[in-house]
Amino acid sequence: MAEKRRGIGWLLMDGLADLTENGITRGLAALAATFVARRLITILWTKATGKEPPSNPEDPQVSLPEALSWATLTAVTLQTARLLAVRAAVSRMRSSPDREPADAANG
Repeated sequence: MAEKRRGIGWLLMDGLADLTENGITRGLAALAATFVARRLITILWTKATGKEPPSNPEDPQVSLPEALSWATLTAVTLQTARLLAVRAAVSRMRSSPDREPADAANG
């Protein structure tokens, strides 16, 4: 028997299921880390190069080395900041004293 494809409604419900306290905390941590990291690398880029980072690295008027440098720096920095922030948020939630252990919650 062929496996039934899941409709868009089921995919939406799966996404909404992650809107728990943990999911919201993780999302907010990732958003804040991305915002702060983006600001920081923009400031550092400006100080290091003496000019603003490219707003559109795909523009042919932006040199290839500059576009690749900015894209690499941005990708690595933002993903690293997001990863560290989410891990810290989850770790803090797990170690919160007002949370009951997972075994106790399951009965």
